[in-house]
Amino acid sequence: MTTTTLYTADHEWLRIEGDVATIGVTDYAQSQLGDVVFVELPKVGRTLKKAEAAAVVESVKAASDVYAPISGEVLEINNELAGEPALVNSDAAGKAWFFKLKIADRTELGGLMDEAAYQKHIA
Repeated sequence: MTTTTLYTADHEWLRIEGDVATIGVTDYAQSQLGDVVFVELPKVGRTLKKAEAAAVVESVKAASDVYAPISGEVLEINNELAGEPALVNSDAAGKAWFFKLKIADRTELGGLMDEAAYQKHIA
């Protein structure tokens, strides 16, 4: 199965595998936040609409919402973040994924950026 990674203008990444999207915040986002001290994740089974606030990241600087980049049902959350929110700082694009969504509407992926476009966005 091929894996595609896409990005939002709000600094979230989506790793698409089949009909499931794993979602987290980018390395750029965590660098802007500073030291992450708390992460609040959505409940498994919750249906999110595109652009709806889905999670909250609190750092020593501020609290920020993480928005659902696409619509779908929350299949799984990363429970590791509850005990170790600093994972967001050390491995934002890997172990610090936030939640997995069952993709409701694949056409919503069309408005997202590939890595080259995202790199231009943050430059």
